Amino acid sequence: MTNKRNYETFIPAFRRRILDIAVLIFLFGILYACQEEEGTKPPIVIKSNTEYLKFNLASANQLTISQDEKNSYSISTTGGDPYIMTQGISRMRHPDSVVLSFEYKSSKSIERLQVFFGPDIAESRSLFGPSLTASSGWKVYSAIMPKELDKFSWGKPGDFLRFDFGTESGVNVGIRNIYFRKMNAQEIRAFEEEEARIKREESIQRAWTEYLEANYASKISEVRIDPEAVTITGEYAGDGAFSLCEVMPADTLVVMNSFKHKIPLDNRSFRITLPRFVTRNGLNYDRLLSRWVIVKESGNTASIDSHARYTDIIAPRQSMPPGVLKSKKGLGGFFMNSFVNDLDLLGITSITINIPITAMMYTYPAANTIVHEYGGKKYYFSKNYLNGIDSALKLTVSKDIVVAAIILVQKAAECVDPEIGRLLQHPSYTPEGIYTMPNLTTDEGVNCYAAALDFLASRYNRPDNAYGRIHKWIMHNEVDAGLTWTNMGRKPMMIYLETYLRSMRICHTISRQYDPHSEVMGSFTHSWTEPVELYSSKEMLTAMQQFSIREGDFQWGVAYHPYPQDLNEPKTWNDTKATFGINSPLVTFKNLEVIDHWIRKTENRYLSTHKRTLWLSENGTNSRSYSNDDLREQAAGFAYAWKKLSLLEGIDAIQWHNWIDNRTEFGLRIGLRRFPDDETEPGGAKPVWYAYQAAGTEREDEVFEPYKSIIGIQQWSEIMHNIIP
Repeated sequence: MTNKRNYETFIPAFRRRILDIAVLIFLFGILYACQEEEGTKPPIVIKSNTEYLKFNLASANQLTISQDEKNSYSISTTGGDPYIMTQGISRMRHPDSVVLSFEYKSSKSIERLQVFFGPDIAESRSLFGPSLTASSGWKVYSAIMPKELDKFSWGKPGDFLRFDFGTESGVNVGIRNIYFRKMNAQEIRAFEEEEARIKREESIQRAWTEYLEANYASKISEVRIDPEAVTITGEYAGDGAFSLCEVMPADTLVVMNSFKHKIPLDNRSFRITLPRFVTRNGLNYDRLLSRWVIVKESGNTASIDSHARYTDIIAPRQSMPPGVLKSKKGLGGFFMNSFVNDLDLLGITSITINIPITAMMYTYPAANTIVHEYGGKKYYFSKNYLNGIDSALKLTVSKDIVVAAIILVQKAAECVDPEIGRLLQHPSYTPEGIYTMPNLTTDEGVNCYAAALDFLASRYNRPDNAYGRIHKWIMHNEVDAGLTWTNMGRKPMMIYLETYLRSMRICHTISRQYDPHSEVMGSFTHSWTEPVELYSSKEMLTAMQQFSIREGDFQWGVAYHPYPQDLNEPKTWNDTKATFGINSPLVTFKNLEVIDHWIRKTENRYLSTHKRTLWLSENGTNSRSYSNDDLREQAAGFAYAWKKLSLLEGIDAIQWHNWIDNRTEFGLRIGLRRFPDDETEPGGAKPVWYAYQAAGTEREDEVFEPYKSIIGIQQWSEIMHNIIP
């Protein structure tokens, strides 16, 4: 979660737990047809023997609704959580009626249409659909969902739907003729094609699992990058013809049965030096990004005979001092504003800063841009956008503050250059995503993504610190909630994670050229063993460690978000899903001991020796209002968290989010300061601000003392717990 937080995190019901539906064939509405009828309004055609769904007008929430004709309604949204339920159906749905269809028109696009399948209203029984595009004429909207209807056993008399119309007020929607119908021939073909795709991906998922579990006879032991050369060292075992093969970032290793770039091996132990730069598909390709594998060939077939190996050693272009944390206290989502003195007043020693690369990157020389050449191609970056980043980072570098950049990729529709959007939006992106996984399926996409990272690393890692400094790179946002925050569609976990790791590796190898101490970090929600959407953070972290062991370890860290179980509720010590077992459903402020235990275990360390960095890079407690009681509870939540994390050696820092209350966060007040436009005290420091200021100083116990009674303890030692195996 970044400064722009998704709505289901913040609405009162906290509709955040989305069903693990990796096994489902279709995202609601991923296959749909929209046809716009311009001009004269077509008549409503009432089909005989069809049961049209009717809205229960009394169930409207944050919207107004009127019935125009028998099956036609006019809706106006009035808040950030507009929804309405239908009446229960009167007869059993026919088994072949699996396409939800209706006609609509809308004054604005609605990007996040969500449908719940009642009578049990729960995230686990809901699906997101594609956007309803703005239209003054009627469009037909169809969503194919046979697997979902079967999974939810929906279609009995009395069952109903709940429609959630996005997150914005002031949208006028017309909707009519809501019903379920049979698939047509085209939809049947699409359904079958999608089913085949799912089977292919399940096969790839199994292949990655087998790859990690395999014990190959051959091995690549080291890959070294020098300014003009790459050197690969290894050995093969067994009889037959063996080759050293190059795997480029756009390749999917486990499905490759032929290799274009190979070198025959004739010595069982080898050390091969190759040119670092080669021409590939019209690009000046840097083998820094490649991994290498030993392949055994027999006739016309080839099979891998080792785990692949990424670059281990990178000769740096320059010397840069490491960033050194002076304390555990930081701020999340830093930006320049009138309160920047808080850096000194609060004793801040680390920050995160959001950098959506697609908000400033062009393929052509747009006005007021800086050119950057990478891979033989030129890319252009907005000076105006960079000025904001420069100002923030020049300030932080002057104060020796350690900085982590959060690298985000916007969906194509939001990119400043549509061509950049085409290159970088993942081809499997689906509409519920706020951000996308970068497109690493094409050489063009890889080069564009690498160019952005190379530009940032070269600009913000200079010995003179001319533009400021970036020490760490948080790769994308909350990847265990990838459907929302780093979207590449519904993929089996191994496919999704391996793509994410390629993104991390690209950033790692590029940034290490400019800063030998640079570190990439994976971003995760407070999920631990309970998936927040499709995956859990623990399963992803465990698999990341397995990939690192097999393919050459690299110094990645963890950027964790241990918000309270209910983000509205600051009394995190009451979190029921945060236990003190190693398989706790969640890790929140209540049970930070769990992730501290995980990060310190030998098998999870970098090269089994060095503890990986663990930042609590986005988290905060909420004040439900600005009443004295609510403000004190918010401060008590922080005091509780600080007393824990200050004693846990595995946790290196916390970056509080939000710094300042934000009106766009659906009523939450998780900042250290009030809303900037608050009527009584604009941007005023809240009690949690003073608690944050005192944390880690000699005044800590004095300032924290009143919060013990709120928590219900006599001594702070009472909040610490041992981990249950």
